[in-house]
Amino acid sequence: MLTYEIVVIGGGPAGLAAAIEAKKNGIESILIIERDGELGGILQQCIHNGFGLHVFKEELTGPEYAEKFIHELKQMGIAYKLDTMVLDINKDKEIHAINTIDGFMTIKAGAVILAMGCRERTRGAINIPGTRPAGIYTAGTAQRFVNMEGHKVGKRVVILGSGDIGLIMARRMTLEGAKVLAVVELMPFSGGLTRNIVQCLEDYNIPLLLSHTLTEIRGKDRVEGIVIAKVDENKKIIPGTEQEFDCDTLLLSVGLIPENELSYNAGIELDPITYGPTVNEAMETSVEGIFACGNVVHVHDLVDFVTQESRRAGKNAAGYIKKEIKKESQTVHTHPEKGIRYIVPQRVRIANVGQKLDLFMRVDNVYQDVYMVVKINDKEIKRIKKKHLAPGEMESLEIQKDDLVCEEGSMISILLEKEGA
Repeated sequence: MLTYEIVVIGGGPAGLAAAIEAKKNGIESILIIERDGELGGILQQCIHNGFGLHVFKEELTGPEYAEKFIHELKQMGIAYKLDTMVLDINKDKEIHAINTIDGFMTIKAGAVILAMGCRERTRGAINIPGTRPAGIYTAGTAQRFVNMEGHKVGKRVVILGSGDIGLIMARRMTLEGAKVLAVVELMPFSGGLTRNIVQCLEDYNIPLLLSHTLTEIRGKDRVEGIVIAKVDENKKIIPGTEQEFDCDTLLLSVGLIPENELSYNAGIELDPITYGPTVNEAMETSVEGIFACGNVVHVHDLVDFVTQESRRAGKNAAGYIKKEIKKESQTVHTHPEKGIRYIVPQRVRIANVGQKLDLFMRVDNVYQDVYMVVKINDKEIKRIKKKHLAPGEMESLEIQKDDLVCEEGSMISILLEKEGA
């Protein structure tokens, strides 16, 4: 049996940042397990720029951002296994994994950091009607084919869903010489960052059709066309609003799901909104000694925020090994209220909070000129004016330690109030 102080599952941006931070905090025995053939995760296929503005104060491509961490990891001598699949984790922090070199392995860890990232929703997950021709891809799959394997996936393209990957692929396909006919979005707002709407759609005159959905895929051997229609406020199709597009390719950008089969099998509590583990202020899950960070906890819009969160997980996992984390402590819970979909972390042990507590959340709609109000039980402790809020952009706020005056079982709630209410 192999033994390590900390085992990190996932060698993408979250896993790399967590492992490096744990090493910087005095942990020598660290192993990263990555199922792909290289470190870096999804960043390796994200050849567009826009990464690193917060962490490195410079604009980098995805591979450049990943390389900075990979280089640092190797310099620090942190061990990693590639092409290795984790099969199972249990509450005793025993990991079962397999690869073609070592065969089946049992690895015992003092602490585990989950950093498996997320996966794309597929056609089957959203029940699109029609035949099953070639030419239907998730946006991330198309991105890998184009950017890493050099394939041109289509000439006339429609994109369903306006998440960031879909928006970025609208621009990428255009630059490859394809004609992107439209980006079709079920909701009355885009699920992507405003900067991506501007840079990837508006700059290339690609129409964004909000409150529309796909009703039919045509073609037997290859996609020959699709039919879309408008939807009402209840997301029901409005008869007579159908539009046909002649296309040979359909890209799906219909959401990301945290990759949590391992978490579920380990008995870790999952949040019904984020589909990720519930965590406390240390990024520790409901199973003691198992931490989580990055898109496996909740889907982030910027990799810089993944890095910051993962560094916190790595530092606290090191603190757990060194017995610096106070396990028995006054605990309060966070609770999303009007306008807020979820809050991370879901639990806070007051004694482990430093000078401030960072909370992260997403709103449930587009809002203009509102206040984000923080309460402990019914007492307001903070009010922040927000000119614009959108579901595609993650929000964060700080609560000072001195404001966390509350009793065991208290509730930190966040809600939105209209200006002047």
